[in-house]
Amino acid sequence: MDIKVDKNTVVVFDLDDTLYNEIEYLKSAYKYIAKQLDANNWKRLYIQMFSDYRSGKNVFELVSLEYKTKTADLLDIYRNHVPDISPFPGVAELFEKIKIKGGKIAIVTDGRSITQRNKIKSLRIDHYVDYTVISEEIGSTKPNKRNFTVVEDYFDLSNYYYIADNANKDFDAPNVLGWKSILVADNGLNIHTCENLPAKINQVHPGIILNLAELTVI
Repeated sequence: MDIKVDKNTVVVFDLDDTLYNEIEYLKSAYKYIAKQLDANNWKRLYIQMFSDYRSGKNVFELVSLEYKTKTADLLDIYRNHVPDISPFPGVAELFEKIKIKGGKIAIVTDGRSITQRNKIKSLRIDHYVDYTVISEEIGSTKPNKRNFTVVEDYFDLSNYYYIADNANKDFDAPNVLGWKSILVADNGLNIHTCENLPAKINQVHPGIILNLAELTVI
């Protein structure tokens, strides 16, 4: 799929499950917690935590009972740790091509400030990003239109793309604003699934790609 980029273009990306798989953040946090709690047997604890997660159990409650710690403390570690995560193949190359064409890059993501900024830094894409909108920092979450109008206010340019993975909340506001919407399909590892996805796609009419490597900057 072609995206036309020039000096009047802002290409805006969602973060989780768009630029990398969020499940990798969860795995990174579980490993970090396991090493903190049981350095000699952390692999056993990590496997147990991930198994409990897959089974829909309350992971932190079970860990807190076994290791006599507070669930709130575990959650703080989860949210604040610096993750070991990597972007999808081709992300850096895509960002480079957007920059070469004179385009701007932004991220619009829901979540806590420290968590999301740690992710962006760990993905090693922060030097490409001209502007970042995080829900905690502005006091509203997608699909609130404000999460997108602040991007327009910041850049004051004429051509906007929004590339994201969740049709339930990602595209309603950009469509109202006249942005071009592109859906990155679930690769089977997304943490949050989109119910009634075909109907939602018909409603918001995004372009559809299976991965970011399908995008060609022209």
